[in-house]
Amino acid sequence: MLIGMLFAVFAMLCSTVAAILQADAANQGGRTSAVLARPRFLGGIAMDIVTWLCMVVALQFIPIFAVQATLAGAIAMTALYARYFRGEWLRPVHRLAIGASMLGLAFVAGSAGTERKQALTGHGTTVAVLIAALVVIMGVTLAITNSTKPWPSAVLAGLGLGGGSVCIRAMHVSEGVDLAGLLREPLVYILVGMALAGLYNYARALQLGDVSTVTALYMVTQVVVPGLVGITLLDDTVRPGLWWLLLLGLALVVYGTSILARRRPEKRTPPRVA
Repeated sequence: MLIGMLFAVFAMLCSTVAAILQADAANQGGRTSAVLARPRFLGGIAMDIVTWLCMVVALQFIPIFAVQATLAGAIAMTALYARYFRGEWLRPVHRLAIGASMLGLAFVAGSAGTERKQALTGHGTTVAVLIAALVVIMGVTLAITNSTKPWPSAVLAGLGLGGGSVCIRAMHVSEGVDLAGLLREPLVYILVGMALAGLYNYARALQLGDVSTVTALYMVTQVVVPGLVGITLLDDTVRPGLWWLLLLGLALVVYGTSILARRRPEKRTPPRVA
């Protein structure tokens, strides 16, 4: 379990760097397609790939929602970066919301069990659910093209990248999947689709909102939804007697994200010098 947590922490650090690079690329303005082609955004994608490789290792040792909750440490790091390097101002209520989200995610991670049980559904059912989820994500992405609010795109980014984590986790659960058989594994192609949808929506959300709020919303979505899928469809477990901790964590996460979803970007105005 220690090895899994170490790789999860390293994935969190890489995810933070990726968010910063991608936010800098989006801050230059222009169409979303242009943002995706900028060197800084491409550098962020490279860090995302390193993040996912670390997650592949971590998911072999600890449940998906423990890995995802560790990744959410990027919320605090990007908030600090936005505050001190980009001048994005957070009201006390928004700081409280970020703190509540992080505490809730810590509770979620703490409730994760170390034992594994038999998956609740077959491989085919998991694939079908993930295909349906990808179709819905892509459909909603097209439907919100004219939206000027960042939170729908941030949530879709979390669902897309979180869906990729579920694909990785499902491939661990599935028996008989090796390197030679990856090209025949439908989860690989679903993972690619989830990643593309997630990255597109993340770039768009960063164009419409500030990096601290967008990252918080997409990270929380990326943690909670795949974690619940891991419990429902795969073989992840909750520690005996700690369902209350999981539910309390989810309540804090819902509170924090509901506050952040209504936030408008603010920049502190420097005082005039007489």
